[in-house]
Amino acid sequence: MKNISILFTAADRIELDEVESDFLPLGEHEVLTRTRYSLVSAGTELACLSGVEDWFNFPATPGYTCVGEVVELGARVEGIVPGDMIYSWGGHRQYNVVDTAHTGRLCVKAPADMPLHLVPFTRMITVAMTALRISSIELGDYVGVVGLGLVGNFAAQLAGLQGGEVIGLDLSEKRVALAQDCGVHHAFAIDPATISEQVAEITAGQGLTTLIEATGNPRALPAALPLLGRYGEVILLGTPRGEFTSNLTDALSYVHLDGRGSQTFKGAHEWRYPVARDAFVKHSIQRNSEIVLDLMRAGKLQVSPLHTHTLPPTEAESAYRGLQQHKDDYIGVVFDWTAV
Repeated sequence: MKNISILFTAADRIELDEVESDFLPLGEHEVLTRTRYSLVSAGTELACLSGVEDWFNFPATPGYTCVGEVVELGARVEGIVPGDMIYSWGGHRQYNVVDTAHTGRLCVKAPADMPLHLVPFTRMITVAMTALRISSIELGDYVGVVGLGLVGNFAAQLAGLQGGEVIGLDLSEKRVALAQDCGVHHAFAIDPATISEQVAEITAGQGLTTLIEATGNPRALPAALPLLGRYGEVILLGTPRGEFTSNLTDALSYVHLDGRGSQTFKGAHEWRYPVARDAFVKHSIQRNSEIVLDLMRAGKLQVSPLHTHTLPPTEAESAYRGLQQHKDDYIGVVFDWTAV
């Protein structure tokens, strides 16, 4: 079937084209959806566009979070009917197919009373939620989040919901202001000359209990380690990219030496949890997604301030150039497929 899709055809080349998708006939457990909205995951998609991700082979369609209307389903699909709105991990294309029997695929009904354009943000929130799931954050803990982009902002909000006293840190004044608008009251633009004093004042000299590194920039971590208190934990949420040469011994001393804190480092890649619910595992991405949708519906997570742009797929080039060149202005970029 013909399927209008955003394509990365080569490094730094973006096209919108009609491609042939081998979706039909559907398998007995498959669901065909017509996309309403899809969200750009800036960090991953810009890395794919630049050609640094080995798993992304040109030409290909980027994207992995969308909401769409069910238009057809296989004979053995249960609990879903045509017309239902489905949140899935489909790409930036007119039509997507979800195999509901595949334990590595996600297919969740969108709440009927929730604005559809906000549903794709669920994926970025569940990515951020991984940091909370593996952390030891308890009521009254001091939680620092370095990097207040989409994922970092959501991590800060979730840490607050978990009972943490959150301190958001970023180099960008605009992202700091945006975090404050989302309820992160202690948010600062990082000034190396004063940041230690600011954190010490808020934490009464104890330092952070948990440090969530959400930038993925390996240069950000070493400078942040002194902000962490004794026996604190470092959560590596952002995917590290790019080369960085440093003194690893100095970083490891924060882990090993009692005099430097005996810190614990933890990785927070979302794939450490199963996608589908599992009777033997408490957390899953499906369960996290359902919880996130409930939190969004209840107004406990601020999403609208982070939704900065809605563009038709015909303006994909403009969207990605904005994400590349105007990072402080292009935060949450949604493609609107309703007129396609």
